Amino acid sequence: MAISGKTVDTKQEQVESLRSPTGVGLWQRKSFQRIVRGIFAYIFLLVGSTLFILPLLWMFSTSLKPDVEVFEFPPRFLPTSWDWNNYYLAWTALPFTRYLLNTCIVTFSNVLGNLISCSLAAYGFARLRARGSNVLFILVLATMMVPFQVTLIPTFILFSKLGWVNTLLPLTVPAWFGWAFSIFLLRQFFMGLPRELDDAARIDGCSYFRIYWNIILPLSKPALATIAIFGFIGNWNNFLGPLVYINKQELYTLALGLNLFRGQYVTYYNQLMAVSILSLAPILIIFFFTQKTFIRGIALTGIKG
Repeated sequence: MAISGKTVDTKQEQVESLRSPTGVGLWQRKSFQRIVRGIFAYIFLLVGSTLFILPLLWMFSTSLKPDVEVFEFPPRFLPTSWDWNNYYLAWTALPFTRYLLNTCIVTFSNVLGNLISCSLAAYGFARLRARGSNVLFILVLATMMVPFQVTLIPTFILFSKLGWVNTLLPLTVPAWFGWAFSIFLLRQFFMGLPRELDDAARIDGCSYFRIYWNIILPLSKPALATIAIFGFIGNWNNFLGPLVYINKQELYTLALGLNLFRGQYVTYYNQLMAVSILSLAPILIIFFFTQKTFIRGIALTGIKG
């Protein structure tokens, strides 16, 4: 009782100190400092976001300019006349509909392959007890240290011997055998889930695969969404892979199709920017609608390791 009475007295003293002129002045100064810090933070974020979005706005502006205004000096940010016909001319100048279909096939196949193969491997590393699993996981992570350019020639020789060159197989099949970075992210997330869920499921007679399918995956939607977004962006913008393995124009992806706009003597930059905007739009739309899930997956991954 004495302790509680002392606590009440302390609280009353704090309230009386705030009610005093000195306490009111201190509270006003702290509020003013907090408002000033907030204003400077918003100004900093506004300037930074403007610098980041300015190239995209310039790309959009260039896509609507006539040919004579692309290299006008001094440069004009807004065109005098908005030429929306550039989008139609650019899309029909080359078979971009076919390129879009090829890109969708490669991208969605890789995303699905990554989700299935990486989640299975990560589940084994995180939830199953096996001798030497930590050593094997270190070997998987070691593959991240090897640059893609080092294995490019041996991989090309392998796919050439298999007869996969000039097909979409070299761009889609490897994703079904796991990606070290995705396995690492999912393993860290799976290790953060309580093991009591596995024990309770095994008591009810669930197999390891049923635990993975009915318990682990439904609880891992943020991490899986993060892996899907990473895979989508990486494969949608992939240029080096299609450039190495594909020579037939009917199998080109959007990245290779954009490269065809670079002419030997002249380049129509307004049409190039128009197709670039169209190819960039799916990424912006997907990230806009999934940014909360993406950020949550990044924040929750690696909490327990």
